[in-house]
Amino acid sequence: MIPVTRNIALEDSELEERFIRASGPGGQNVNKVATAVQLRCDVRRSPSLPEDVRRRLILICGARVATDGSLTITAQRFRTQSRNRADALERLVSLIRKAAEPPKVRRPTRPSQAARRRRLADKKHRAEIKRHRRTHGEDAG
Repeated sequence: MIPVTRNIALEDSELEERFIRASGPGGQNVNKVATAVQLRCDVRRSPSLPEDVRRRLILICGARVATDGSLTITAQRFRTQSRNRADALERLVSLIRKAAEPPKVRRPTRPSQAARRRRLADKKHRAEIKRHRRTHGEDAG
């Protein structure tokens, strides 16, 4: 069990890990050891995620979610498998936590009377400046 929030916890069986060769740091091990981690989680079919969280997670992740509904996170920042594994899991948990927060409801607002007056005064001032730039009758050449 991987705790995400108070109400959400992922089962270990929902995650699939694959180790691949990393393109980053690694010294002499770089061509021999598969230190990068690809963490895959089937978001669409996950029984641990509530429907609203699932929808928001798919929106947040965008292209990282494949057409079959699986989210893939690749971690290769570190030189060891264990640290890359922890990094990938941490990133998955933070994405789910972000999706678990309900979006704030937008309440439409109106500009105040003073703001309207200021806007109109600025427009008049701008028009006055432009009017003074124009050439006058006989001055035009």
